[in-house]
Amino acid sequence: MKAWVIDRISDLSRESRPLSHVRLPEPEPGEGQLLIKVAACGVCHTEIDEIEGRTPPPSFPVVPGHQVIGRVVKSNAGNEIKEGERVGVAWIWSSCGNCEYCISGRENLCGNFLATGRDVNGGYAEYMVVPVKFAYPIPELFTDAEAAPLLCAGAIGYRSVALCNLHNGQKIGLTGFGASAHLVLKLIKYRYPCSDVFVFARSNSEREFAKELGAAWTGDTTERPPELLDCIIDTTPVWKPVVWALEYLKPGGRLVINAIRKESADNRYLVNIDYARHLWMEKEIKSVANVAASDVREFIRIAAEMPFHPEVESYSFDDANKAIMEIKQRKIRGAKVLVI
Repeated sequence: MKAWVIDRISDLSRESRPLSHVRLPEPEPGEGQLLIKVAACGVCHTEIDEIEGRTPPPSFPVVPGHQVIGRVVKSNAGNEIKEGERVGVAWIWSSCGNCEYCISGRENLCGNFLATGRDVNGGYAEYMVVPVKFAYPIPELFTDAEAAPLLCAGAIGYRSVALCNLHNGQKIGLTGFGASAHLVLKLIKYRYPCSDVFVFARSNSEREFAKELGAAWTGDTTERPPELLDCIIDTTPVWKPVVWALEYLKPGGRLVINAIRKESADNRYLVNIDYARHLWMEKEIKSVANVAASDVREFIRIAAEMPFHPEVESYSFDDANKAIMEIKQRKIRGAKVLVI
């Protein structure tokens, strides 16, 4: 089968083709697993973290991609999901199922958590396998390309909003406005219609896009909003927005950091954190770690209920490196998706 792999750590400021095009054997589903013929796979900033070594796979090479849509072509998992059904695969590929976190529905915190496209081969390929427990039926109202970002950008955004403890009418900020944030804004407008959304983004195009989707205010990361906010979700890979966001919170406000890693070269901004200015008055910082299966299922359900359709840019399978580099260069409007 055709596939793209990460086979080394690369510096994307110097290299524009970090993925290698290869042919691999078609995988066989093990016990309790499904074989999926991939139709589409979302492109995520996490792939850049893998490529640049911030969250490297246990071994190279690995097929990246964790927003996978495809059809089941072989099942070794009974009748729970049948051959021919369309399913999605998210960042969580498996967990142990037995620890305190798995038992309580928090398998995202499991010590044996395996990530799709990092710890096991993902969706930048014609075929992949997945345990049936972590394959999600996809409503037919979504195209393959529209469904792909629901599995990560949407699900992790849903978890981020839940961790904010937001109440209808409270004010929320979003720093960065890529694939996840544009879905979060739509989610907030639907579930919290009286809550104003304030968007901090560094490019004019991102700010204009946020306004189109209903943001009450937009500005640069360092631009002070017209009022303090109850919570802020940071979706960026850098530290600078964290420092500024803490200053924009109300007393008792919460900052939720939705990023798998932060770029170490940017950590000079942490030196500027002042306790009285940034953390005093019971402000909180909460990180988002992965997604649980319930996050994916619930967000797919809500997206179908609304319904809304993510804004996507589709790329041919041959253009995987181009899509990666455009995310690195912040050429983003909605979500990027490879069509296999």
